Amino acid sequence: MPWTETCRVTERAAFVAAVLAGEDSMAWLCRCFGISRKTGYKWLARYRAEGVAGLADRSRAPRHCPHALDAALAAGCLSVRRRHPRWGPRKVRAWLARQAPTVAWPAASTIGALFDREGLTVARRRRSRVPPQTQPFGACAAANDVWCIDFKGWFRTGEGARCEPLTLSDAHSRYLLRCQALARPSGALAWPVLEAALREYGLPRRLRSDNGPPFASVAAGGLSPFAVLVVKAGVVPERIAPGRPQENGRHERLHLTLKQETAAPPAPSLRAQAERFRAFRRLYNEERPHEALGQRPPAAVYRPSPRAWDGVLRAPEPAADAAKRRVRHDGAIKWRGAALYISETLAGEWIGLEEADGVFIARYGPITLGQLAPDGDRLVRPKAPRRPRHTP
Repeated sequence: MPWTETCRVTERAAFVAAVLAGEDSMAWLCRCFGISRKTGYKWLARYRAEGVAGLADRSRAPRHCPHALDAALAAGCLSVRRRHPRWGPRKVRAWLARQAPTVAWPAASTIGALFDREGLTVARRRRSRVPPQTQPFGACAAANDVWCIDFKGWFRTGEGARCEPLTLSDAHSRYLLRCQALARPSGALAWPVLEAALREYGLPRRLRSDNGPPFASVAAGGLSPFAVLVVKAGVVPERIAPGRPQENGRHERLHLTLKQETAAPPAPSLRAQAERFRAFRRLYNEERPHEALGQRPPAAVYRPSPRAWDGVLRAPEPAADAAKRRVRHDGAIKWRGAALYISETLAGEWIGLEEADGVFIARYGPITLGQLAPDGDRLVRPKAPRRPRHTP
């Protein structure tokens, strides 16, 4: 025999029908249906007032919530989110708090729930990530300790023009010093951009880049013509390990935001794309809260370098106790009556040969070029550290 199925509304209707029949008392019928007399009178009153519709379930949600988000505050949060769709609730709250510090803005979690209700969030696919690594930025403790420079990667605008964005940022404050659209990634085009930033903001201690041209080369010391200019400006060039973009992770993360905000999709023309870069740089530096800066914009943290630059390129002086040699046009120096090849990149520059424990080490300013072989007939360059082999 199959089970008899019923629902609460059917049971309530049967109860009311039995009461209206008048054959049994209210107390008896309530016991038979397993309800209290208070509940029985409630359903009878609803039936007499509304008919069968009164027997349906009603929402138990409160009609008024004293902790509900104020409509004006919600409108302010939604307005900022719609202007900046990629800002999360914490950035939105930080921006609003700076604009109106006397207003009691809701918590970031409340703002996030508001965005969810309004359909303004998209769930992201979770990815496996490696543990964070603090090096090589452990010594980056103040503004202008390290500047980061890189080409974001080329793309074409709507009219088909090639765009190569060159970006320059301060690693400590994340301040975007330059974001310039160039036609190609060449040192001749990149140097004027860096030179203008040096004149405006002063000299950093180090300039971090990748191992590719125009910032580096396979010549001695990894020096390229661009890197030689950097050294002569009074800045130490440093490079990440090959194939390790995470060592310049702060700058790479900036590139992701730059792409999302300005090149997805690209502008119709190169001029329009350059205008997007200018607008993004202002917004990124002055308004957009940054998680790593306590939700402050980079402009609130960055200060120009106390080392002002006069625009003069000065060749570094070798150490006082070093043997000075001038690199000839063919990249060689004269050493002990013979020609010793160094690098054509350093043609016309002075290098120093410092002796330590019977070994001569060649240096160009702060850059170690290598050491002379025991017989003095060649320059032995330092070997790059090998990348650890991946083991499954």
